[in-house]
Amino acid sequence: MYRYDEYDQQILNERVEQFRGQTQRFLAGELGDKDYRALRLMNGLYIQRFAPMYRIAIPYGMLSSNQMRKFAEIARDYDRGYAHFTTRQNIQYNWCKLEDIPDIFAELASAELHSVQTSGNCIRNTTTDPLAAVAVDELEDPRPWCELIRQWSSFHPEFAYLPRKFKIAVTATKQDRAAMRMHDIGLRIRHNEAGETGFEVWAGGGLGRTPVLSTKIHDFIEWPHLLSYLEACLRVYNRLGRRDDGNRARIKIMVRDMGGPAFAKLAEAEWVKIQAKESYLQLTKEDVDRMRVHFTKPAYDNAAAQSSQLDAQIKQDKAFAQWIQHNVADHQQAGYKAVYISLKAHGIPPGDCTHTQMDAIADLADKFSFGELRTTHDQNLVLADVAESDLYTLWQKLGEHDLATANIGTLNDMICCPGLDFCGLANAGSIGIAEKLNQRFDDLDYLYDLGEIKLKMSGCMNGCGHHSVGHIGILGVEKKGAEWYQLTLGGDASNDASLGDRLGPAVDKDHVVDAVDDIVQVYLEQREEEESFLETYRRVGIDPFKQRVYAAKEAA
Repeated sequence: MYRYDEYDQQILNERVEQFRGQTQRFLAGELGDKDYRALRLMNGLYIQRFAPMYRIAIPYGMLSSNQMRKFAEIARDYDRGYAHFTTRQNIQYNWCKLEDIPDIFAELASAELHSVQTSGNCIRNTTTDPLAAVAVDELEDPRPWCELIRQWSSFHPEFAYLPRKFKIAVTATKQDRAAMRMHDIGLRIRHNEAGETGFEVWAGGGLGRTPVLSTKIHDFIEWPHLLSYLEACLRVYNRLGRRDDGNRARIKIMVRDMGGPAFAKLAEAEWVKIQAKESYLQLTKEDVDRMRVHFTKPAYDNAAAQSSQLDAQIKQDKAFAQWIQHNVADHQQAGYKAVYISLKAHGIPPGDCTHTQMDAIADLADKFSFGELRTTHDQNLVLADVAESDLYTLWQKLGEHDLATANIGTLNDMICCPGLDFCGLANAGSIGIAEKLNQRFDDLDYLYDLGEIKLKMSGCMNGCGHHSVGHIGILGVEKKGAEWYQLTLGGDASNDASLGDRLGPAVDKDHVVDAVDDIVQVYLEQREEEESFLETYRRVGIDPFKQRVYAAKEAA
């Protein structure tokens, strides 16, 4: 993984001291709320319902075991003993004290971590596939390109005050696991007929109040021009984005209103100017090679990794067999697997992880995965390089820390924002509904029979829980001081991306879990052999689900 050089560290240390001074001036009354707000947002600090929320960047989801230990230490020393992994592959603390934030920032910097550009109207954390470099359907490792984008976008003076936040995702696989079309810019790595690397570029995606799927604006940008083309897109948006209306300020509105071809034409014209005058943005082979050095393969030992006992262990232990089937993915290297660590155990808010669990995961990463781990946009974790011979022991160790729930891809592997429990923007709770859903759907065999159902829940229209692209989406709304929930069906964030269809009127808090149960029952009645929930929905349409949910609601 990428390691800081002296310049990275110097820049970060200087930002820590700068923000320390800004915070001290604010606490002393020398800096007003409005001025401090802009500064704190540049450094990942929000003011939530009960305490500051501090968001830490995890570039393209990559972490070392020592960085995970630093997260555990901060949770112990400065928070309430846990933290929350987000859909941006980042981590958040919800109970820090404002006066402690500069000290936390300094602690992060000592582990090559920071909170810069995790909020505010700037280019946010670039995300990618959590199985990068090990996925069997991968064209090439996307992480060097993500790191080049990170270095280009960090502290970019021209894009520090965009009309609104800006998010980039990179995918390099047949199966999109980076939700590429939900982003302001999505990049799909391609090879042309000569085998040369380039990028298919999509623009104008985004969720929130007005969900929009991105539009393809270029079939193939040759790799030397990646940064210059991104710069062109950002300049067009920075110049023409709606700064007068926050609800219409995202690039998705601009691209939707003018159309993809019109935006592409403007970007192309800007790109021509950049290529003529700003050659420093053109990447060289030396630039890419220098970056790839940081992402070499670990020291695999195929002979030692392969296990003659694995088949027997699977046959002898049903729980282990279920975990292998649902939480373990194939690997490019013979004798190795990628392991998903579920952060969706019963009784725990989705995405939350305690300091003891973080320390345990760091130790397991050292022992079983070359000291590295990844975060996912589904709010889980991945150990990407586990020997087959270690799987049974790893599973047992994870189980000791309530981290071996075999539910990846099932209905209760849901995405869930913190909702009204923490967020000052939320209209309704999410965590409580998630727990009630887990209680209702607590039979793993039943969940396995249902197959893949991606349930995603947000506590407000900002859509941090990605409800708009859930197979089943749940959106919290407020009606006369009460919590209600709007349901959508048929969304998807993968290759055949789609936005969910609104089921009907919002359902009150006491009946939302019943409504989800009704939806599941209709699926079971309507599905054909081997048909997934999404396939059934797309075949039969929304009417059978609508009739069942609202008939049941009226009867109640």
